[in-house]
Amino acid sequence: MAAMPVAEPHKELRFTRAGQALPFMILAAVCFMAALVFFLLAPYRADHPVLPHPAWGLLPLALSFGLMRMAWHCARHAYILLSPIGVEIFPLFRPAANMQVIPWAQIAGAEVDEERLTLHFNVEKNSGIHLSLLPLAKDRRELLAAAIRGRFPAS
Repeated sequence: MAAMPVAEPHKELRFTRAGQALPFMILAAVCFMAALVFFLLAPYRADHPVLPHPAWGLLPLALSFGLMRMAWHCARHAYILLSPIGVEIFPLFRPAANMQVIPWAQIAGAEVDEERLTLHFNVEKNSGIHLSLLPLAKDRRELLAAAIRGRFPAS
């Protein structure tokens, strides 16, 4: 398939960590259900004193809340941003402080496979950066690959 030029290079494409949000959401649901078990056992504690105190349910409930916030963060915030300036990469923790911008002029070429985006800083391909695409949802990886190939048709 021939590479298409970028239709509107003045706009940015934003890719979130939606692929990572699902496991956090599942873990949050499991922790919430564990907390619910502790709370639902409370009425039977008078008859069976070996049952754990309902206050133990606060631990998985707090963990569930934290995991839910992490899932929300992953689904909402950007991981890779293709902008007119270049490729902007946001880490999972403290993205505003630790973001990295790689200008388009610094990138000599790019390679995209199913799990990795490689940005080469020279034509010999011995300097560059590897980005894992696993945090992205699978259908978004194809869109990112098409956008990168549109920017670097010779790659």
